[in-house]
Amino acid sequence: MAAPPSTYRLQIRQRFTLSAAADLAGYLRELGTGAMYLSPLLQATAGSDHGYDITSHSRVDPERGGEPGRLAAVAAARAHQLQVVVDIVPNHMGVAVPAENEAWWQLLQHGPDSEYAEWFDVDWRAGDGTVLLPVLGDDFSDDQLTVVDGELRYFEHRFPIAPGSHAEGDAPAAVHQRQHYRLVGYRLADTEQNYRRFFAVTDLAGIRVENQPVYRASHAEILRWVQTGTVDGIRIDHPDGLADPAGYLRRLAEDAPDAWITVEKITEPGERLPADWPVAGTTGYDALAEVNTLLYDPAAADAATAAYQRLTGDERSWPEHLERGKRLIATTILLAELRRIARAVEHARPGIAPADELVAALTELAVAFGVYRSYQPAGDERLADAVAVVTGRRPELAGTIAALRPLLANGDREVTVRFEQATGAIMAKGCEDTAYYRYNRAIGLNEVGGDPAGFGCTVAGFHAAQAERQRLLPRSMTTLSTHDTKRSEDVRARLAVLPELGERWYGTAARLLEACPVGNRAFGYLLWQTFAGAGWIERDRMHAYAEKAMREAADGTGWRNPDQAFEQGVHAAVDRAYDDERVHAELDSLIRLVEPYGWSNSLAGKLVQLTMPGVPDVYQGTELYDYSLVDPDNRRDVDFEQRRELLAGLGKPDARPPAVDGTGAAKLWLVHRALTVRRERPELLAGYRPLPATGPAAEHLVAFDRGAGDRPGLLTAVTRLPFTLEDTGGWRDTELALPAGAFTDLLTGATWSGGVPAAELFGRYPVALLTPA
Repeated sequence: MAAPPSTYRLQIRQRFTLSAAADLAGYLRELGTGAMYLSPLLQATAGSDHGYDITSHSRVDPERGGEPGRLAAVAAARAHQLQVVVDIVPNHMGVAVPAENEAWWQLLQHGPDSEYAEWFDVDWRAGDGTVLLPVLGDDFSDDQLTVVDGELRYFEHRFPIAPGSHAEGDAPAAVHQRQHYRLVGYRLADTEQNYRRFFAVTDLAGIRVENQPVYRASHAEILRWVQTGTVDGIRIDHPDGLADPAGYLRRLAEDAPDAWITVEKITEPGERLPADWPVAGTTGYDALAEVNTLLYDPAAADAATAAYQRLTGDERSWPEHLERGKRLIATTILLAELRRIARAVEHARPGIAPADELVAALTELAVAFGVYRSYQPAGDERLADAVAVVTGRRPELAGTIAALRPLLANGDREVTVRFEQATGAIMAKGCEDTAYYRYNRAIGLNEVGGDPAGFGCTVAGFHAAQAERQRLLPRSMTTLSTHDTKRSEDVRARLAVLPELGERWYGTAARLLEACPVGNRAFGYLLWQTFAGAGWIERDRMHAYAEKAMREAADGTGWRNPDQAFEQGVHAAVDRAYDDERVHAELDSLIRLVEPYGWSNSLAGKLVQLTMPGVPDVYQGTELYDYSLVDPDNRRDVDFEQRRELLAGLGKPDARPPAVDGTGAAKLWLVHRALTVRRERPELLAGYRPLPATGPAAEHLVAFDRGAGDRPGLLTAVTRLPFTLEDTGGWRDTELALPAGAFTDLLTGATWSGGVPAAELFGRYPVALLTPA
């Protein structure tokens, strides 16, 4: 199956079912979309708002519309010439409510003899041969257990009872002791958990799709969709959690040979997608990072760093924060995973080292890993790098490390696989969910797939990255916002303006930090950047974000043991932003200063993403300006009726190209025109070559031609660093050299040829989208 010209991501849930998606198909077609891209559809935990906690692989979730809803959405998509892409979850299942998950229920009821014993990654060597379920509160007592209707109950929690393990009159506590599971305190999830989870989420139990029967059973329905022609593309959630990602992807490609397959693979700086994966590419975080850094000026890095250190007292570098974040995760919420690997090592090579020394060595290696995982044996160089770092950092562990290395380098399958699964989880939690909230020099760079140590890129560097993308990943997805991004693309577009402001921003930040002190100045710096990026969003949304962000940072408070005084201080600062006239005025002045340059960045970043090599995805609602923060904020309801009406208005014969203002209509117009030309003129996007700009402001202009050979194709030209451009005198005599011939701007209708003055090209919009006239 050929890649779609573009995708539009929809979050399917109770409040936006498959029937609603069907009703939206006409709008998506009119917008210019090539494919309807749906979040997970299989039955999930009741009330799930995201669908990644699947409880049954055999049916579409009734709360999301069931199979009738799916068929209706597909029929509507086909009626409007749209392909269909679905998000699937091979790594884990939802087990928050055991009674809703037949496989998990049977495992708990029958233990190792269950027909589903091979489904789940349980270490039966731990927990005295039982599955440890960390659900009990700190005040647990045996009298809180009851037996009701043949089930063991703990408040609202229900668990099965093994056949023959309960007789009339038995005390519930005694019945509990006879089960194939053991209810334990919730805090033990960090240290004693003996089933693999998605990261540290005990309600998401890992499944073993490396076992052929498990793969077949868990993918039968999805493959039926593909084989019956109702699905054209598949997005793979979290492949790095699997025992054998490459093997899994080969099986899937064999079973769905015509499907467009992309993977949610997070690549670190300098890392590429494994060459032996039979997929079209990633879900686009690598592209997001390339576009995001284009909006930053490398020359501003030193000033940004100096100001951050002066204002917050945080003098640690990004690598130091990353190391600390990963170490925190490895020694707390994911310690159980490392202890499990140590048990596997002891089983494979008894006596190699004491258990605590094994755990220490494994912890140091995981912390030192520079990527999610190494994919042994091909990635042995990554392991060698980590070994070298740890040997230098902790020489007393050198002997244990040397003994461990052969096992980790594919010497023992269980040890190798478990370690690779653990390094990915520790990277994700330690980096994205901890260090990203601690190192706050420029929070717009702290995005999934990004590199907070870097600070912008040159125009030449961006072009080099796109030439490589065209060569290696021309069918990979590109994105700017997803359900997992820490901040939406338009929030980041505003945040990119702050370093351009220099002391205008740093002075404002200093006054805000003094006026509204919080227990951690680095977190205060994050908070005021958040206001600058998101603007005056609803107060309850800002409070919810502040709570999540400070607990993720775990530097003053945390999820396990919240510090009430610290959190009250942060919430008081949020309230003062809205209620204190002096603080509100200071912030409002900053937001108003940033706003127009943020609009410019939004349009520039969006047009680049929509026309760079790859298949662009538009996340629901982001065809207008969308100022969303981390989930669940970015999964809020979208006002599609507003978007329908705006788009219909733009399509009227007498309609003029909309102004660049707060309505976001200019962004909608840009998305519509770019997606439409992609869909209708694919031959214009066959290659990539930079277009040269000359003049004093040449570094503010990024332009490229997507034509192949000597034939020009779709031309993109955008403005970058808009505040600095204006502050230093504007475009002056800067020119863009177009290929031979005449070109029409699809946004304004103007026609251009030859050397075009940038001031004229960008007279109406800070961007231009040109086709051969």
